[in-house]
Amino acid sequence: MSFSRDISSPARSRHAIPPSGSHPAPACTLVIFGAHGDLTKRLLIPALYNLAGSGLLDAQFRILGVDRTPGDTTGWRDGLAATMQEFTRDRNAEFYTPQIDPGAWSWLAERLEYVQADFSDLEQVRALGARLPGSAVFYLAVPSRFFGPVVSMLGQAGLTAEQGETFRRVVIEKPFGSDLETARALNRQVLSVLDERQIYRIDHFLGKETVQNILAMRFGNLIFEPLWRNEYVDHVQITAAETIGVEQRGAFYEPTGALRDMVPNHLFQLFAMVAMEPPASFSADTVRTAKEQLFESVRPVDPGDAVRGQYGAGTVEDRPVTAYRDSPGVAKDSVTETYVALKLHVDNWRWSGVPFYLRTGKSLGGRRTEVVVQFRKPPVAIFRGTETAALPPNRMIVNIQPAQGLTIEMAAKRPGPAMDLADVQVRFRYEDAFDLQPNVGYETLLYDCLTGDATLFQRADNIDAAWAAVDPVLQAWARSTQDLEFYPAGATGPAGADALLARDGRAWYPLDGI
Repeated sequence: MSFSRDISSPARSRHAIPPSGSHPAPACTLVIFGAHGDLTKRLLIPALYNLAGSGLLDAQFRILGVDRTPGDTTGWRDGLAATMQEFTRDRNAEFYTPQIDPGAWSWLAERLEYVQADFSDLEQVRALGARLPGSAVFYLAVPSRFFGPVVSMLGQAGLTAEQGETFRRVVIEKPFGSDLETARALNRQVLSVLDERQIYRIDHFLGKETVQNILAMRFGNLIFEPLWRNEYVDHVQITAAETIGVEQRGAFYEPTGALRDMVPNHLFQLFAMVAMEPPASFSADTVRTAKEQLFESVRPVDPGDAVRGQYGAGTVEDRPVTAYRDSPGVAKDSVTETYVALKLHVDNWRWSGVPFYLRTGKSLGGRRTEVVVQFRKPPVAIFRGTETAALPPNRMIVNIQPAQGLTIEMAAKRPGPAMDLADVQVRFRYEDAFDLQPNVGYETLLYDCLTGDATLFQRADNIDAAWAAVDPVLQAWARSTQDLEFYPAGATGPAGADALLARDGRAWYPLDGI
């Protein structure tokens, strides 16, 4: 597929998402291993298209797609152009009609090159070096079992060595290991080839504006930080609920499960944004050190503080859903969890005595990613003896998706002569305050790794500490499956998840709460 307009530099398009004060990333070649994969088509190329439309890519920027699949550059370009319509939407159009800006796409497409190569073949990998005259970023959009071997091969081929002002970086997707032991082994392998500053362990949750806004909300507003401690906070809930099931990903999901897929990466990153101490600056190492200090203060999770479940047949959003065990690629007697809930204890001065409850699951009754900070009730009930004495506590809800913003639940007096209080919500929504542009969530992360800003990427010690916290649960679950519960698709999860909070006199914030 081709488009009519060809230009030498990308025009500012309505797809643009220019960060304030940003400048084009330095010239380099982005090498994508797994060029024909879903990640490349669904996220990386659309994100690069948006960056091109924003004028944030240098005129000398190039993309080299590498895969074992036979093909050439023309075929790869045409295939990507055909799928772009599905993933790139102009939200300023009347009906959000899918369309591609000819200028931005033409600029990007002429910089695409495809090479058929086997990354397990040293000579074929070494030959890629002739196409890399300067700086390069290697993106491993391949299954996780290949992360270590690809990095080792790049090192043997001499492609990771940096000379003069040029840089060589490697972007590694999740999952980074499948438990504490494998994560440490993978870190040892990649660190034997690369320096830590060359490694960008990506977590796409951190590419979401609303996740980054947690730090802006906490440290850019004096009204919140004084309350952000155990004296005022009763507990915190972190939820990532999905209405979709495993669909056609059963073969991947079966050996992985909800805990490995979501907790030590996505949910722990949300936890870090909420609970970390204020960093001395927003430099990459300072922020990641603050995260590491938090993770080190997390008590290893007691298996008794964790619940796992698996969805059965049911109904989600008025559509029938088959049981997980009936999904393609899933064993009929599978014990893989599609839901996990657990309680974290943080042993530091700020959060001692404040539990953090994490939950995530598939085929649930609502789609919602959010953080709920529930505050303690006032120590003196001056309204006792009235109907207002039983008001719910104040809450701050960070809405990440589908709603994007911040909600505060508080008490307000109803109009009238009586002292009658009601629970009300004060809401901030991104779409009301800003001119939002379509993005796939990878734009900021790609831009950061091209410019060398590792703030939103995980360091080796962050990975290690997160896995260490949940490793006792994984070990206990490997020894016995008797605690696996089942829940119907469309429910809020297994009964044990409700009991986990009920024994502490608490309850989950409803999935349809906002």
